[in-house]
Amino acid sequence: QVKLVESGGGSVQAGGSLRLSCGGDREYIYNRNCMAWFRQAPGKEREVVATIYTSGGHTIYADSVRGRFTISHDDAESTVHLQMTSLKPEDTAVYYCVAGLIRPAGGVCIPNLWGQGTQVTVSS
Repeated sequence: QVKLVESGGGSVQAGGSLRLSCGGDREYIYNRNCMAWFRQAPGKEREVVATIYTSGGHTIYADSVRGRFTISHDDAESTVHLQMTSLKPEDTAVYYCVAGLIRPAGGVCIPNLWGQGTQVTVSS
């Protein structure tokens, strides 16, 4: 079964840092042209946090994380990373890695491959 696998979640105090990583079968990721990280906090809707175009490296960030989070892609390893710094309690959520296709109108990454999620907990 094709899947993405995340790692790097955990618990950290406010102001701390975490680095999430995600990898999968290169044969399937190769057919997608974007990867992204979504998150879902308890009682809230899932939201996109950061997106990267796998060709060219263009990045898009949610306003809530811009300047604190950095998404990167390692083409050789077919992995995507999310470096999170200056973490806040409101960043607490399950973080999901996705791979997908860029929608021409708007440029958003439409996921069609999801990871199982990794928990990030930030305490005050």
